[in-house]
Amino acid sequence: MIEMDSGPLIKKVKKYLPPDKVALVEAAYDFALKAHEGQVRESGDPYIEHPLQTAITLADLQLDATALAAALLHDVTEDAGVPISKIEAKFGHEVSKLVDGTTKLSKISWLAGVADKRESQAQNLRKMLLAMAEDLRVIFIKLADRLHNMHTLGALPPEKRQSIAQETLEMYAPLAHRLGMGQIKWQLEDLSFRYLEPKLYHQIARLLATRREQREEFLAEITETLKQELDKAGIKAEVTGRPKNIYSVYDKIKRYEAQGRDFGDIHDLLAVRILVDTIPDCYQALGVIHNRWHPLPEEFNDFIANPKENGYQSLHTTVLCQGTTPLEIQIRTYEMHRIADYGIAAHWRYKEGEKHDAHFENKISWLRQLIEWQSDMGSEEFLESLKTDVFIDQVFVYTPKGELKALPIGATPLDFAYRIHTELGHRCIGAKVNGKLVSLNYELKNGDIVEIMLTKVNKGPSLDWLNPDLGFTKTSHAREKIRQWFKKQERTQNIERGRQILDREVKRLGLILPNADETARLFDCENFDDFLAAIGYGGITPHQLALNLAAEPEEPQIIEKKIPAKKGPSTAIHVLGVGDLLTHLAVCCNPLPGDDIIGYITRSRGITVHRKDCINIINIEDKKRLIEASWGEAQEVYPVNIQIDAWDRMGLIRDITTVVADAKVNIGNMSTDYHDEITSVFATIEITNMAQLTQLLSKIIGVRGVITTTRVGQAKASLSS
Repeated sequence: MIEMDSGPLIKKVKKYLPPDKVALVEAAYDFALKAHEGQVRESGDPYIEHPLQTAITLADLQLDATALAAALLHDVTEDAGVPISKIEAKFGHEVSKLVDGTTKLSKISWLAGVADKRESQAQNLRKMLLAMAEDLRVIFIKLADRLHNMHTLGALPPEKRQSIAQETLEMYAPLAHRLGMGQIKWQLEDLSFRYLEPKLYHQIARLLATRREQREEFLAEITETLKQELDKAGIKAEVTGRPKNIYSVYDKIKRYEAQGRDFGDIHDLLAVRILVDTIPDCYQALGVIHNRWHPLPEEFNDFIANPKENGYQSLHTTVLCQGTTPLEIQIRTYEMHRIADYGIAAHWRYKEGEKHDAHFENKISWLRQLIEWQSDMGSEEFLESLKTDVFIDQVFVYTPKGELKALPIGATPLDFAYRIHTELGHRCIGAKVNGKLVSLNYELKNGDIVEIMLTKVNKGPSLDWLNPDLGFTKTSHAREKIRQWFKKQERTQNIERGRQILDREVKRLGLILPNADETARLFDCENFDDFLAAIGYGGITPHQLALNLAAEPEEPQIIEKKIPAKKGPSTAIHVLGVGDLLTHLAVCCNPLPGDDIIGYITRSRGITVHRKDCINIINIEDKKRLIEASWGEAQEVYPVNIQIDAWDRMGLIRDITTVVADAKVNIGNMSTDYHDEITSVFATIEITNMAQLTQLLSKIIGVRGVITTTRVGQAKASLSS
């Protein structure tokens, strides 16, 4: 038997556990060592190293002896064949229950790649939530287990590494964040990123290293200055600098790129942390800092007075040092720092016989709430809710009575209404934020006071609330309640409503509809009436209609040819069985990616590509000169003509052009026509694909006074000969 050293674990637990509890941990280690005798991991290490490292991570969290024992034993049933009954007989029911719960979690596949696995996956996740609600130590063990697995991931085949890293980044790291376990969260993110994007990971690491010496000198100077200033004020404090983890830098780079900025513009790659004894010391230290350096008001956050839902507390301020260099400074107590690193695990104090702890229950109220909602959700909606309602950052708002409510960032007044009560959402006709009327797609901000205005008649929600392009609802909880309302309506009403929406979208986007049965199959519906009903109750959105109906089937024996877009480098069109001929986009119908297209072989200009419903193609006599064509990967802009009809008013054109500009779409030209109090706006816009067009038209229809938005063709032009 290979002897492993349990010394580091026992040394840690002796600092906070009584001797009898330490003995339980030692007994569990000895049992696991014997059970895993002769077993090795893919890395070549003795198997016992894995449960030992899992337990050491939990010992850093100062978890109780029961959790540590379960961590040491969590693989003995599945990998060593030890019956759970034997564990219960030797270590008691509580330890065996944790081992059993952790073993079941190990069998969960978060990222089911095949559609028919989604139901099974959702059921497993429901079981996981229930296990968490019953005893959070199960998920603590699982997170520590995953952390060590990520540290040894390099021993696995590349495909498996990718799969596990993706699973970790999408689910386990956000779960650690939701539980406030920052220390585990950032390690999981960096380790996942390292295997998912190795080139980017090492590139960022090199970029950070290139100016490390200058940053360290800057940091040393700032921390020394801070220590002196705090000493003068009589504040006992620990001042340290810390680099940002690589994945958080990657996130920041992506945000900067979206703003047209580059890596050199990022100044807050380092942050200074100040730890003090008491809350008054935090605010006194803040005053010292703001007296020494100029603060940026928009970068100040008081998470002490307004803690994050996961329990995080700290003062965050950004100041300008050495003239114009921004520096982020965090101020917190030592206890807040422990909670920032270990989150809800830092609150865990298991007491014999204590069934209820009001403070602790409040910390996991979001989990209880999610469990209540999940019983009303289908599998897809439930999986979506985990990603949209749980695993992203929160915004904190107040009811008019001063009750604090947490919602995902980007949430709207409608999300708020449905979070309070389903009927409040159904009857919502408007909202006030901080006493002022706002639109229903207004994005709530921290500290907002939200008041919902109600209709006197119960007319129900609008289907537009489900349209992601209009941005009325962010949370899957709200969307599911809206869908449920429409599902309860008469089927005939849903079919008729669906038919109207389908006709509107087909006309608006200039789409060609396949036959009824083929269309229904595109959306996994048994027949056309089911398809229309799904549109009617919101199961299929206008956005999904546009994307699916505009999709091109893959054709065999395709040769890729280059065709110039209106601006910039060329993009790809696939032409069937043709050599190296020049291709052009027809000016008569302005085809764009997503349209059904066909090629016309000219005598002198190669191939001209038209929409299949182009009037010139329909009326052509020489059909032999037509050739099949389809879109390749479109990367450049294409001109498309649209018509917007709206009630005439001051500021109409300004509001429309603002929406277009916000969508980062260029307007080639624009003209207007006025008739019977209606202004018709004709514009040529430059877009990349059908998805962008449908999103833009959906946003324009939301402009005040707009009646319809439609894609139109240009005046007839003859085929190039």
